[in-house]
Amino acid sequence: MAITNNWEINKCVRETADGYIKNVIYRITAEDGTYRMRATGNVDLPKPESLVPFADLTHSQVLGWVKAKLDADNAGTVASIEAALAANIAEQKTPTVAEGNPW
Repeated sequence: MAITNNWEINKCVRETADGYIKNVIYRITAEDGTYRMRATGNVDLPKPESLVPFADLTHSQVLGWVKAKLDADNAGTVASIEAALAANIAEQKTPTVAEGNPW
């Protein structure tokens, strides 16, 4: 089954004077219907020249900024996060390492 990646914004840290979101805490959940993996992180956002009023921001808009910043800092970061979660799910499905004693 195909893996679905769900990106969420957990928290926005903003300056109260102008509503500028300076830091975002995000979470990615990857699942294939049977297995699930999660990763969390945070990213500092640069202050834009013109601000969108805080009350007018949408989840998809802020998430777009997060993904753009992640990839700007290191190209391919979004894809590598998703690939790492997919690899972990693959390891859960077909483990390559096991624990235990033979007796």
